Amino acid sequence: MDLFEYQARDLFEKHGVPVLKALVAETPEQAEAAAEQLGGGTVVVKSQVKIGGRGKAGGVKLAKNPQEAKARAEEILGLDIKGHITRKVMIAQGADIAEEYYFSVLLDRSNRTYLAMASKEGGMEIEQLAEERPEALAKVPVSALTGIDEAKAAEIAEAAGFDAETAAKVAPVLQSLWTVFAEEDATLVEVNPLVKTGDGEIIALDGKVSLDENAEFRQPGHAELHDIDATDPLELKAKELDLNYVKLDGEVGIIGNGAGLVMSTLDVVAYAGEGHGGVKPANFLDIGGGASAEVMANGLSVILSDSQVKSVFVNVFGGITACDAVANGIVKALEILGDEATKPLVVRLDGNNVEEGRRILQDAAHPLVTLTETMDGGADKAAELAAAN
Repeated sequence: MDLFEYQARDLFEKHGVPVLKALVAETPEQAEAAAEQLGGGTVVVKSQVKIGGRGKAGGVKLAKNPQEAKARAEEILGLDIKGHITRKVMIAQGADIAEEYYFSVLLDRSNRTYLAMASKEGGMEIEQLAEERPEALAKVPVSALTGIDEAKAAEIAEAAGFDAETAAKVAPVLQSLWTVFAEEDATLVEVNPLVKTGDGEIIALDGKVSLDENAEFRQPGHAELHDIDATDPLELKAKELDLNYVKLDGEVGIIGNGAGLVMSTLDVVAYAGEGHGGVKPANFLDIGGGASAEVMANGLSVILSDSQVKSVFVNVFGGITACDAVANGIVKALEILGDEATKPLVVRLDGNNVEEGRRILQDAAHPLVTLTETMDGGADKAAELAAAN
């Protein structure tokens, strides 16, 4: 889960990272009041969207007084930045910036460890810096056991080329940023820029944080950080039902067991759809190892709530959960859904106890269900039915 900048700032403050005071506004009037509350002097009005390039798009503007803050907020609120609509702005205190730096710590999957990156040249696109002048970006592996302690922070600062005086000020901030990363179960903590002010203070001026949603069971406070307004209603419904669902822009609903099988099903349906007017998969939905009536009913309910869906392809390989259990789940799910089930279902079962599973579906003889023996055949039939509807 990616956070808005103001949410990252709040987490920084919580863990002792030096930040500037800031308030959030959803209207120009709130922006004006926020600027007054921050002292009535110079503030920065910043679009709150989860995308880079805000400054270039006109989403970050300076205001010298509360009246200007109101005017700048009027310009920024509603602004479309790379497809992200600005619904909130952050009103932050202005800073006397002497130097800009870069720092991040992230999960390095390729090396199965954590990685800290730091540079004395912050503020610019870090990807551009890494490509054009890779020697200016220090990359230091970080152990999950020791993290960024005093010694590791000093090592990172030295690798980035900070002078001794600046390194001594930067290192404690790097330790605090590691605390954010570790204690909040983050996969990324980035500050660009990390600045030194005219009086020598080190401040995190902008923050980007990505949290590991798999750790939410031990982070109850993270539920408040979800951007409900920007979440697709179907994805929100699926999350509440504990379903692994992602909405796509297509017409064939997909249900499978196992992420690999579902991904393969998406590819096969997309290929089959080319022969039926270009229909595409409408979603990713992995029901995992269990296919109880409740799970199947929940999955079908979410998919059938999508007005774009014209047919559903249920593609299951019976392993731990046998095909007869899946078949019973489908039959009972259709009973549970009743009139809510209005779109054709193509079902392909294979694997453990497949013959019994197919017999159960044949005996049920539900008018919406079509049985197929192969994945290719099922994908083609689902695409054909979607095109016809």
